[in-house]
Amino acid sequence: MTTETITTKTTASEATASGTVRLSCADAWLPVCDRSLLTPGRGVAVLLPDGDQAALFMDRSGQVYAIGNRDPFTGAYVLARGLLGSAGGRPFVASPLLKQRFDLATGACLDDAGAAVPVFAVRTD
Repeated sequence: MTTETITTKTTASEATASGTVRLSCADAWLPVCDRSLLTPGRGVAVLLPDGDQAALFMDRSGQVYAIGNRDPFTGAYVLARGLLGSAGGRPFVASPLLKQRFDLATGACLDDAGAAVPVFAVRTD
């Protein structure tokens, strides 16, 4: 049996970014994870009490966003695996399947005005 040690590098800004991340869900603030567990530029899928899913992201500036994890074009729960970027100063996640981009602040699809994903209010205690 082999034991592996995993080491992570933490910048000064990431080290001070602790606290519990909470999503507004069903008229309550649902605790979902510790902010220090989020990696800038990567998403995390969160299972909600009603069985739905949210995709949680932290951008490189430390801003945390939460949108629905379900890609409306395919029906797959994959948006947490998407790539983060920005267009015109607007942060987005690109679906890993068909590459449609979703605005992280509004949930609007930047490539198809008729599509959108839900957005969750986020706070860190």
